[in-house]
Amino acid sequence: MSNMKYIQVEPQEDVAIIRINRPEALNAMNTDVISELSRAIDIVGVDDGIKVVIITGAGDRSFCAGADISYMVDIDPMTAERYASSAQSVLNKIEKLEKPVIAAVNGFALGGGCELAMVCDLRIASSNAKLGQPEVTIGIPPGWGGTQRLMRIVGPAKAKELVFTGKMITADEAFQIGLVNKIVSLNSEDELSPEISAGENDKENEKARAKSIAKQLNIKLIAECISMAKEIAKNSSNAVKVSKMLINRGMDTDLDTGLRLEIYGWALCFAHEDRKKMMTTFLNKGKK
Repeated sequence: MSNMKYIQVEPQEDVAIIRINRPEALNAMNTDVISELSRAIDIVGVDDGIKVVIITGAGDRSFCAGADISYMVDIDPMTAERYASSAQSVLNKIEKLEKPVIAAVNGFALGGGCELAMVCDLRIASSNAKLGQPEVTIGIPPGWGGTQRLMRIVGPAKAKELVFTGKMITADEAFQIGLVNKIVSLNSEDELSPEISAGENDKENEKARAKSIAKQLNIKLIAECISMAKEIAKNSSNAVKVSKMLINRGMDTDLDTGLRLEIYGWALCFAHEDRKKMMTTFLNKGKK
């Protein structure tokens, strides 16, 4: 995996952290990032030792600032179609990955970055995160799934408000509308960097303080995501996989079809060794 320039894959026992590593561009996704991300998803997908995947951005300022505007400014409609198709294809791959995926939203998740977060199963954000679909402010609609997935998560009226205005929202507002599951904040016990002292130039001091806060928040955010990932990983990975598929399919079907699918998924799990082993362990616990 060392031959990838923009994507880092860091396995931690049964959890893998995938980092978009282009901090100088706020982790915006150009064509290279898209193809490397696709490869990284294939790699973690076939590794049976990995139960849960966390996606985040390198550095402390941005999860992913979306599509690369410096690349898009001069392309023609055919190239734009290929760019959006390749981006949608990797995002669909993440959404359909059999393993649960957690987005660790550290800082900006804008445009394609918000769309990337939305294909993850869970979104945990640092308190300084900013989310939004600002595409209309540069003359395009969202093109990587934003017009479709946002309304499924927050409802059509809120989705239209965010897409039509192109505004960025805070982590708090994203939490209120159900776009993120959880917010990670610093509290009084969290240590800030010791090099910040009251005697320094105020402006420099403020900058250093903001940097230190962002760094601490990011450390805490990743720890929170790993903790949630471990909570998921201790369950039956087969049952979690089937549950993910049923919820994803159920969103796009009527209730009767969804309930019928659920019965098939449920019954199929009775053929899996996990189920017998875990049920037996549970029953034996009560006998001790």
